[in-house]
Amino acid sequence: MSEETTDKEIKDTEETVAEETAETEAPVSEAPEEEKAGEASGEEESGEEAAPEENSKKSRAEKKAEKKAQKTDKEKEALKAKVEELEDKTKRQLAEFENFRNRSEKEKAQSFDRGAASVLEKLLPVVDNFERGFAAVEEEDKDDAFVVGMDKIYKQLMDELDKMGVKPIEAVGKEFDPAFHNAVMQTESDEYESGYVAQELLKGYTYHDTVIRHSMVSVVQ
Repeated sequence: MSEETTDKEIKDTEETVAEETAETEAPVSEAPEEEKAGEASGEEESGEEAAPEENSKKSRAEKKAEKKAQKTDKEKEALKAKVEELEDKTKRQLAEFENFRNRSEKEKAQSFDRGAASVLEKLLPVVDNFERGFAAVEEEDKDDAFVVGMDKIYKQLMDELDKMGVKPIEAVGKEFDPAFHNAVMQTESDEYESGYVAQELLKGYTYHDTVIRHSMVSVVQ
């Protein structure tokens, strides 16, 4: 065998080995790319799975917030109802107190008026005696100092009674009214019609529109 033949065989052998080596190494270099592709696709899949989980978490948070808002609204409504109840109770108590105060003041005034009327009723006979005394005075004695002095005392007494609300009841010439008049006799009269007062026998008085003594009168038949 010549040297040229040997060199050619060696060269052919090296080329064959090189081709086999290239074929063997090619799949190894492609494997990482496939794995990377797989990992990438896995990451995409995991990303797709993460989105629903995030939405689920968000949904739970919204539901929790809604429940909290509903609870807050219920608490507000309960507080509002309680405030309205307390306001209504306070208004009723104030109204009851106002009614009680008005009743107390009215009863106090009525009690005072009853006491005053009782005292004034006892003073009326004094007024009657003054008037009887003046009626008995002769015409020539009316200028007497004693009579003039007594007349001044009488007028002062009547002025004070008037200031207190004591008023004489009008009788003569008025239609008989049992609320103010007390008929003690009947009479005939050409001046007044039947049922009218012809004569006043005892003067009556009112105190703050309340009769403390009825007028004793004579009524026309």
